[in-house]
Amino acid sequence: MKVILFGATGMVGQGVLRECLADAVVTQVLVIGRSTTGEVNEKLREIIHKNFEDFSPLENQLSGYDACFFCLGVSSAGMKEQDYRHITYDFTLAAAKTLAKLNPQMTFIYVTGAGTDSNEKVRMMWARVKGATENALLSLPFKAAYMFRPGVIQPLDGIVPKNKWLRILLVFLGPLFPLMKWLFPRHITTTRLIGQAMIKAARESYSKKLVESWDINQL
Repeated sequence: MKVILFGATGMVGQGVLRECLADAVVTQVLVIGRSTTGEVNEKLREIIHKNFEDFSPLENQLSGYDACFFCLGVSSAGMKEQDYRHITYDFTLAAAKTLAKLNPQMTFIYVTGAGTDSNEKVRMMWARVKGATENALLSLPFKAAYMFRPGVIQPLDGIVPKNKWLRILLVFLGPLFPLMKWLFPRHITTTRLIGQAMIKAARESYSKKLVESWDINQL
């Protein structure tokens, strides 16, 4: 399976990249980002691309892929809705529309979040924008598309979040994860499980389009 990965330097993306490089089913990983991952692996190829509004210059390099794992995202904290939507919706759809045109047999997996509103009507800005992004992706002519909606994510394998406040929060949450997993097993997953679940969903398909933390863990 040949995979395209966006957001490989983020917390979730780092975990997904690690699992792709470790899984024999994945024969090639193309990372598209604004900066390099720093990883060296015979299966890995990277393209540094600055303009996430337009992927047409890369079209001759994006054909023949089986799956796209889209892990790119930003926190909505302190952002205006227009700016958050530009990154969350516009960037994602620019990539997805290009890939759908070039790879109609592709499986597209998008990392969204628990609490995303498919009706696009709730007061929480991020949930509306994520819901609109999900709906737009599900309407594209991919072979399959899955919206991964993790809740609390435990970073494993030495992965460190880029967000400063999340790093601080995890210092306090780290010792509590075993208890949290026991108390709230349906709402907690890990970077490792997200990566493994994406590979399995792309390889074997899954019955649900909206994939919550519990589903991720079951996959």
